[in-house]
Amino acid sequence: MPTSAVLAQLVTERLASRIWAHDTAAFADAASPAEQQAIGNRLGWLAAPEAMQARLEEVRACAADVHRDGLTDLYLLGMGGSSLCAEVLRDAVGTGARLTVLDTTDERAIQEATSALMPDRACFIVASKSGSTIEVTSLERHFRAVMAPAVGEHVGRHFLAITDPDTELAAHAARHGYRHTFINPADIGGRYSALSLFGLVPAALCGIDIDALLASGRSMAGRCHPDEAVNPGLALGTFMGDCARAGRDKLTLLLSPELRPLGPWIEQLVAESTGKRGRGVLPIVGEPFGEAADYGRDRAFVAIGPAAPEGERLAEELAAAGHPVFTIEATPRDLGAEFFRWEFATAVAGAVLGVNPFDEPDVRGAKARTQAQLETRRQQGAFRFDPPFESGARYSRRECAPAAGAAAGPGRYVAILDYLPADPGREAAIQRLRARLGARTRHASTYGVGPRYLHSTGQFHKGGPNTGVFLLVTSGDRTSTPIPEADYSFSVLKQAQAFGDFDALAAAGRHVIHYHFEEDRPADVAAELERAALQIG
Repeated sequence: MPTSAVLAQLVTERLASRIWAHDTAAFADAASPAEQQAIGNRLGWLAAPEAMQARLEEVRACAADVHRDGLTDLYLLGMGGSSLCAEVLRDAVGTGARLTVLDTTDERAIQEATSALMPDRACFIVASKSGSTIEVTSLERHFRAVMAPAVGEHVGRHFLAITDPDTELAAHAARHGYRHTFINPADIGGRYSALSLFGLVPAALCGIDIDALLASGRSMAGRCHPDEAVNPGLALGTFMGDCARAGRDKLTLLLSPELRPLGPWIEQLVAESTGKRGRGVLPIVGEPFGEAADYGRDRAFVAIGPAAPEGERLAEELAAAGHPVFTIEATPRDLGAEFFRWEFATAVAGAVLGVNPFDEPDVRGAKARTQAQLETRRQQGAFRFDPPFESGARYSRRECAPAAGAAAGPGRYVAILDYLPADPGREAAIQRLRARLGARTRHASTYGVGPRYLHSTGQFHKGGPNTGVFLLVTSGDRTSTPIPEADYSFSVLKQAQAFGDFDALAAAGRHVIHYHFEEDRPADVAAELERAALQIG
């Protein structure tokens, strides 16, 4: 791999200094003036580890106020970058705090959270950069309506908001008497917001040392300044971008058990930032370890440890087999540093690939197609299916075949897109499928739960290389929970998101196969997915 030569070139070209100087041309030389301005308005994350120190007193005071009032059950209503950081901190640091992350429109998940709700103890963190994210807005309306009968006029005291300046959420919070509204800097994008208020507020409420988290981030930020090969963000970003240019665009993460929660956050940051213009870096997260021979030449590996013996053995075998392997030594104490390292590295990878790492055009496109499906249902009483389903005994099926030569040959990957009712036991079956798929075909595989993945790998699916085969799975729901102030339920919204994503994938010329089961019967779903996946060959 020529990575060392490319790194030397970027050192000579002073890419790190250009990023710190907000030189927008570093990311896309041919970008229009409007795009250059948009890039310039998304670089606030560089200053976050230092700038957020001034906000810590406000954050700590609010957390103390919440705890003083006995609000011990925390619910984060967010999506994408506004929720994933908190999930990493909860699972990797483990303070014992009761934090439920609701980044879903799934009937079963919402019903279970609602049934377990103890209103006197509940505190809802409503997190949305735009202030109008449909999932977050819908969840907020639902839980505010559920809480109101129990706590009466004090319902607003059970809600906090994190948003940008002058959003509808900020105005809504003021109208409804929220306990506190945190206004985040507008120049920090959602997926680069881990060390901003979107990460710090939930962390403080969970009892995590936010001073130490920021100090860790500041330390890494300092190390990412020099135009030198030892710059950790520059080195990692060059590795990612250069490997992708050489056809090794499946960035396979080998995570230590204690840092496994970091994987989905990295996946969202890297895939959504780089997957556009027919190129990008696709993180492969949670894939079961195989043998070195199970991995194709489209792979690059990052080992984040200290590794477990199995992961260490695999990394050594992969390197011996000629695969590029990048090693990072880290523990949960280093999460602040890792958040910044990966943010800086992702910006560098975008520069290497010649893409704007701060926009997400195909995420917006999928949202528009969801709204189109909802409007069709509103006007015609049913969703639009193009192509139509073919009915079967246990399920219905439809397929959009790709253009000639697309999604074929080296570099293919399989993406399992799960819109079935939430079921923690399903992941084990999916893992077995991914292991067999890798051993038999050497294809990389990803697993995304909808609608969460729409704000993550969804951008790469449509904007990245046309090498994916998408197995989209939906089913009917046993309940239908109305969304206040809307003329549809969560069940309908989730279906619209799934059907809209099929439309977006088809419009992008992707190979997508959609299975709809009338009921979520795990054995039927697992058997059909395995049959389809192993036939891809």
